[in-house]
Amino acid sequence: MLTHLATALSVLCLLTIVPGPDMAVVTRRALAADPGDALRTVGGIVTGLLIWGALTVAGLSAVLATSPTVHLAIKLLGAAYLVFLGAQALWQNRRTAPTTEADTGAAVGSPWRTGLVSNVLNPKIAVFYTGLLPTLAPPQLPTYWAMTLLVFLHTALTLAWLGSYVHLLSTAGPVLHRPRIRRMLGHITGVALIGFGLVVATTSG
Repeated sequence: MLTHLATALSVLCLLTIVPGPDMAVVTRRALAADPGDALRTVGGIVTGLLIWGALTVAGLSAVLATSPTVHLAIKLLGAAYLVFLGAQALWQNRRTAPTTEADTGAAVGSPWRTGLVSNVLNPKIAVFYTGLLPTLAPPQLPTYWAMTLLVFLHTALTLAWLGSYVHLLSTAGPVLHRPRIRRMLGHITGVALIGFGLVVATTSG
């Protein structure tokens, strides 16, 4: 089970650090307002993850336990999503670094609500929680508890990553935006995500 959990944790780490709408919202809050505002936005994002996790644990686990066909379909969807993210990361390396969302204007509205809404409406999170997360659940544990464990692991990783990201933006922003560093991290992440996607697609169970 420890090996299975280690693989799941690796996938969760990679998915957590892949840039998306949530990170764009946090970036805007950190640069256009202040670190405290950005951290409250992170709190809203984490709340959104818990909502998605609760919905998934309450409904999808029962379907997976009784329908091998549905389980296979979800596993393949999750694997395809990983490969898509990896290919997307590699493709973005061919383009110049985009400007941050902070350039579009000052942040307005409740930061917590902004984070919550951006996460709940984030298609990346929707596909991940309904497609990929169940395939990472350790088979040695009951489905309910395995899914609950992964939800809390992902929530903790997201909180730690985005919290650290806010700190980096407030202290070393120019370093993070160097094209050479962005291309290197994008290439490593893209190749790893594609590899994990192939593993998920070819693993039995």
